[in-house]
Amino acid sequence: MLNLNLNRNLDRNRNLDRNCDRTNHQIDLVLQRSWWFKGLTLAIACVLITCLTMISAIAPSMAALPTKSAIKDPRVILRNALPIDSEVLRDVQKTLEQMPRQANLKRWSNLKRDIETISQTLTQNQSQLIEEVSGDRKGLVTEHLESLGTALVPLQEAIAIKDRNSVKALSEKALDYVGLVEADFIQAFPFEIPAQYAKLPQLKGRALVELTTEKGNATITVDGYNAPVNAGQFVDLVQKGFYDGLTFTRADENYYLQTGDPEGEADGYIDPKTGKYRTVPIEVRLPDQKAPTYGKTFEEQGLSGTLPVLPFAAFGTVAMAHPNDDANGGSSQFFIYLFESELTPAGLNLLDGNYSVFGYVTDGKETLDTLRLGDKILSARVISGAENLIK
Repeated sequence: MLNLNLNRNLDRNRNLDRNCDRTNHQIDLVLQRSWWFKGLTLAIACVLITCLTMISAIAPSMAALPTKSAIKDPRVILRNALPIDSEVLRDVQKTLEQMPRQANLKRWSNLKRDIETISQTLTQNQSQLIEEVSGDRKGLVTEHLESLGTALVPLQEAIAIKDRNSVKALSEKALDYVGLVEADFIQAFPFEIPAQYAKLPQLKGRALVELTTEKGNATITVDGYNAPVNAGQFVDLVQKGFYDGLTFTRADENYYLQTGDPEGEADGYIDPKTGKYRTVPIEVRLPDQKAPTYGKTFEEQGLSGTLPVLPFAAFGTVAMAHPNDDANGGSSQFFIYLFESELTPAGLNLLDGNYSVFGYVTDGKETLDTLRLGDKILSARVISGAENLIK
């Protein structure tokens, strides 16, 4: 079994949350004891703000940490991670994603305006959108745009009658078609994989993998656009039946589940052709880069606190495990992240950039909630996207 530093990082995450709770409690007690402390607190806050402003002025090269909460919906993360450049589709996507919150706040006039804008935008740009895709995909994008238009009708009706309970499900259905249209826009794989890893299996696109366990099923959306080597390793082993019958050998029911450790002395996959371990490098993409970085963790690159394209922000994040002292020693063992922290801001997750995320559980959350140490994977199989695997 791999001796991973995952527990150490998760403990640091736990301690961060606990320390925040303890600090907040202590501040509350002080405020209750002395009314004049408010004035003192305000003065201190002003001094701190002034100091921070001066620091930012004299250190412009310091990376700015994100100030808003991380996106925790894996479907939103995966849509944002698609390598496309279409302002029209991105605007439609973001507007639809905001609709459930708008409905909860009863902003019906905004919702009415937004749904009308979406319909007009798609109608006015339909011909242009179809022209922008390659010839063999024009039929697909036409079909998906028509399905999207159809899905918008009941959403518009729900908004008209102020049916708050229906907006979330209907907007998510429309977003499914937006994601299909966006995927249609990907003309070719967006970057070249470094030569030293070119002989490894590569997933040049996306695939769906269904895990069947003793407690139920879960579906993983595997993202080869942002981690093709790690995703390719995983999908190739799934196709070989490597994970069938394996158990979850490391687990913390509040943080993660890990599997992929074969029986015997080996800690990973041994290629029968060479008799050697087949390992994959750490592989993480930054939002402003076209291709992932390889070979070094964010910590080693001085990028700690940076939010990658595929972050540990969603319950059900799937990542490759690796040994304590070798970020490029991942092989077959992977773990599923089971934690959502309200106290950890985006970009401050201590796992981000130090492990290769290659997908998310997009169906079967209830199964993850029940899995424990020793539970068995009955089978793992590719249910779509197998054609994107290059060996």
